[in-house]
Amino acid sequence: MKVHLFDRNTLVKQLKAQLYWDVVIVGGGATGLGIALDSATRGYKTLLLEQVDFAKGTSSRSTKLVHGGVRYLAQGNIDLVKEALYERGLMLKNASHLVSNQSFIIPNYKWWDNLFYTVGLKIYDILAGKLSFGKSTRISKNETKSRLETIKDESLKGGVVYQDGQFDDSRLAVNIAQTSIEQGATVLNHFKVERLLKSDDGAVSGVVAKDEETNSTYTINAKVVINATGVFTDEVLKMDNAAAKNIIRPSQGVHLVLDQSFLPGKDAIMIPKTDDGRVLFLVPWHNRVVVGTTDTLLDSHSLEPKALDKEVDFILSTANRYLTKTVTKNDVLSIFAGLRPLAAPKDKSEKTKEISRSHKIIVSDSGLITITGGKWTTYRRMAQDTLGKVIELGKLPNTSCKTKDLLIHGANGTVDTSNHLYIYGTDKKAIKALIEDSPELGEKLHPRLEFLKAEVVWAVKHEMARTIEDVLARRVRMLFLDAKAAIEAAPTVATILANELNKNEDWTQRQISDFIEIANHYVIKN
Repeated sequence: MKVHLFDRNTLVKQLKAQLYWDVVIVGGGATGLGIALDSATRGYKTLLLEQVDFAKGTSSRSTKLVHGGVRYLAQGNIDLVKEALYERGLMLKNASHLVSNQSFIIPNYKWWDNLFYTVGLKIYDILAGKLSFGKSTRISKNETKSRLETIKDESLKGGVVYQDGQFDDSRLAVNIAQTSIEQGATVLNHFKVERLLKSDDGAVSGVVAKDEETNSTYTINAKVVINATGVFTDEVLKMDNAAAKNIIRPSQGVHLVLDQSFLPGKDAIMIPKTDDGRVLFLVPWHNRVVVGTTDTLLDSHSLEPKALDKEVDFILSTANRYLTKTVTKNDVLSIFAGLRPLAAPKDKSEKTKEISRSHKIIVSDSGLITITGGKWTTYRRMAQDTLGKVIELGKLPNTSCKTKDLLIHGANGTVDTSNHLYIYGTDKKAIKALIEDSPELGEKLHPRLEFLKAEVVWAVKHEMARTIEDVLARRVRMLFLDAKAAIEAAPTVATILANELNKNEDWTQRQISDFIEIANHYVIKN
């Protein structure tokens, strides 16, 4: 691998050298990165700009599922489910180091439920077609109890097992960014688009963007500008037209992370009917358990949304209704909140779980292209559809999509999960080589966690990490797995970063305080 390929100076030089781009993408979440990869592989000169870091927003705060959506099936949204199940199969094939086949058990406490979910999940199996993850089956009360050691068995009638996908969301985002660069795109984080450029006839002709590290401003010309900014969609639409109406209403989803002892087996739990009509998942993830989620309509959005007390109480009380081991706030290792960019409801009666999760492509009068909605699982299809629309409008030459069988950076086909470095896929060897060259890099970042100093060096040199938060939130997932440990490890990470990026003591101290301010949102308050 070329060492300089992911170097920020190299990428900024590419930005300066290219006078005219085919495609400029605003936003570096799952949607924007998917478009960058699709665009680059079609041969278009492609630039992606992300104001903070890849997957900083919604795309790092998912339930970690790659799924068709059993809930959408219950709502009768067959097309969305079928499309997502197809894409789920491609993700397993193309990012085998990060996407895995996960068994889910629905515990049933009524005979009718057993029948209802067995039939429903058979439809789910059929819709998956050739890319099935395995057949769903009914299991007895005894098997349900033996597979889910901590499940309450009073009135338990049995369970239904089905297969779905599970993944590491922000690691996949980083790997997609790397793949895009390998395919010829220029992809930059910490680069904020401040306004749109327009030609005399009012057509969007580029962007003005600021490098947040140097404060240098760049005027960037482009044939096509794509707004893929998730919950920030309306801000970009208002850059285009100050009178634009808001089309996004953020819905907050909160997750709690617990120790593995609350769900010690290999199976996940899916609770299909909670008090608010949503489903609740308890999913094994990196030897912990992710529990969520909620669906709370908010009036505003931010880069660091905060969980509401009522959301935490809802998750705890629902989990405790099903688990024999009581979960308290003291057991929560990390809490994270993400915002879904839902289409603004048409009226007050429309519930968030009923708002379509399928994606929408909007073409403004100025030619600005906006992509909204969708979900992580369908990121590749969203990109294909977006560029298909651009081609249909005659803005770019017609070339076919190349991403269906394209392996993502790190994909290796075989996964041995006994060592936590498996998530690096084919890069694992290079990380081990770093440790062989400098044995101190084999030391742990925190005594009670598995992560190593070498991972920080790797994140800076090859994964475009620029801050403590970039490392501990989205490269090494410590902030999401044990927030207090992440805070304690911050000075160690800051020292490594300062050394690699040639920064001074002031920068180091500022980094530590900035990170702790953010990380405190992930520590649950009693």
